[in-house]
Amino acid sequence: MDVADDAAVYRVSDDLAVVVTLDFFTPIVDDPYAYGAIAAANSLSDLYAMGATPILALNVAALPKTLPLEISAEIIRGGAEKAREAGIPVAGGHTVQDDEPKYGLVALGILHPDQITRKGGARPGDRLLLSKPLGTGVVTTALKRDLAEAAEIEAATRSMMALNRSAAEIAARFGATAVTDITGFSLLGHAWEMTDRGQVGFRFDFASLPWLPGVERLGREWVYPGGAFDNRKFFGPHVRFAPGLEEWQQVLCFSPETSGGLLMALPADQVAAALEYARTIGQSLWPVGEVVAGRGIEVVRG
Repeated sequence: MDVADDAAVYRVSDDLAVVVTLDFFTPIVDDPYAYGAIAAANSLSDLYAMGATPILALNVAALPKTLPLEISAEIIRGGAEKAREAGIPVAGGHTVQDDEPKYGLVALGILHPDQITRKGGARPGDRLLLSKPLGTGVVTTALKRDLAEAAEIEAATRSMMALNRSAAEIAARFGATAVTDITGFSLLGHAWEMTDRGQVGFRFDFASLPWLPGVERLGREWVYPGGAFDNRKFFGPHVRFAPGLEEWQQVLCFSPETSGGLLMALPADQVAAALEYARTIGQSLWPVGEVVAGRGIEVVRG
């Protein structure tokens, strides 16, 4: 139950631990099936971040009494099919009535207690790699304001629906020293948790950060979820930006993500092999920075 780790871990025996997490949220896209699938992928992400193999899930749903049955069914179907893609059943759950839809999963996984990947553990000299592009919060906010283009919504939805299973495999195969998934606290917020737990510093190269289509355009237009400014207020004192990075670029780095990728620290001598392996299995992976001595986070211009 370490502070800021992604899930709770219960040691059953010397060679078995159970990993448990829960996540749910209100709709962020219009398609109910995609919403259910995104919520499920997001819930499972905490297991992958800690190196666990999912074994089963439980539905958590709050649905309006007036919601048409076919829409409720599509939400649940989206979650069930995403769980099936992860190789696990949805073995029950609980539903209540509520004025606004909410859906997610309790997700359970297993691992060897010696193979837990935590947020702390990164070492100076390690390289930072990210497995999904950034900007889902910006695109979904633009969707709510009718400012997003169809192709931008499709790209963000596809990214959010993707499991972090292959990224977790890469982290395990190439000896990641620290891992987390990027969600509501933003890239810099979750990165700060890693630096704080590991007593190290991170240096990100802004020019290397991958953005979903349309995100930089929307950022220039100040289309941000409210959480971006909350994150900036809370985590901003731990971040130093290079001169010349415009304010909209800085706020982008604090924007909340939904079902984001894994941020992992890998030994420098493993990066080339990890990138090649990622290419062979069709998994995106971007080098975005490095671990340094010191404390806090620095964002440079590249």
